[in-house]
Amino acid sequence: MTGEDTRKTAARRVLVVGIGNPERGDDGVGPAVAHRLAGRLPGDVGLIVQGGDMLSLLGDWAGVDALVCVDAAVSGASPGQIHRLDLAADELPRDLAPVSSHAFGLPEAIALARALGEAPRRIVIYAIEGRCFDGGAAMSPEAVAAAEAVAGHITAEIARLRQPERETAQA
Repeated sequence: MTGEDTRKTAARRVLVVGIGNPERGDDGVGPAVAHRLAGRLPGDVGLIVQGGDMLSLLGDWAGVDALVCVDAAVSGASPGQIHRLDLAADELPRDLAPVSSHAFGLPEAIALARALGEAPRRIVIYAIEGRCFDGGAAMSPEAVAAAEAVAGHITAEIARLRQPERETAQA
């Protein structure tokens, strides 16, 4: 071979995770988005719902290049407000706390995965402001509307994240 560059493409493996408990009002917004996405994503894109053990997410992420998480949040913004966070280089903002009834939540799972060198290269989080997280409560109308909007955003996000990455190698 000559000194030309050869280009190869590596398809990105993408996983979407809906996080939350559907039995606790707006905390169910992540699973609601996952439900709306079922059957709408390409066959090679993973889709799971995680309701409790955030530590198990590290196993779910194994071998994934790009991760999209959807979770309820409380930051003081209006219920139903959608926050899109691209964590390619940044941490979750401290003033935007994903809702978790456990001491080990999504921010801690991401931090641990990064510390272990196991985090996906691309992480995008959609955090939806919740209003009510009471046991047995229904999702608020604002969260329901936001879930539909975020499902649409994620289908577009997936198309972008699945674009092959170009790698250049010297021959």
